[in-house]
Amino acid sequence: MTAASQPARGAGVPADSRAHRASTGVKTSAAATFALVFGVAGLFSVLTAILAWVGLVLGIIGIVLGIVGLKMARRPGVTGRGVSIGGLVLSILAVLIGLGLAAGITTFVNNKGAVDRLQNQVDDLRDKLD
Repeated sequence: MTAASQPARGAGVPADSRAHRASTGVKTSAAATFALVFGVAGLFSVLTAILAWVGLVLGIIGIVLGIVGLKMARRPGVTGRGVSIGGLVLSILAVLIGLGLAAGITTFVNNKGAVDRLQNQVDDLRDKLD
């Protein structure tokens, strides 16, 4: 049998069957969904480096929502455990990268020699453009 000649999944199952009613009664936790959204947004923001502080805040919010989503997923009729874990992982990555970036920038700015080298490079580029 080819894939085209096989019946579609769920074909022949009456709309009022027990399986159909059970699938509509289960819903994904809103906190889990928002944890994933905040985790993705936080990670993208941190990776731009310009919006690292925004990503850090979004990551922290995502961590809190991920924990809430995990707790809500334990309730009967609520799913979203995997979504919560995904949001938690992305949010934790955003926070760790954001903190590492902040520490690296702080270390660089506090290093007088590094700042002087950067200033000399900027001055050299300015001289070449003039």
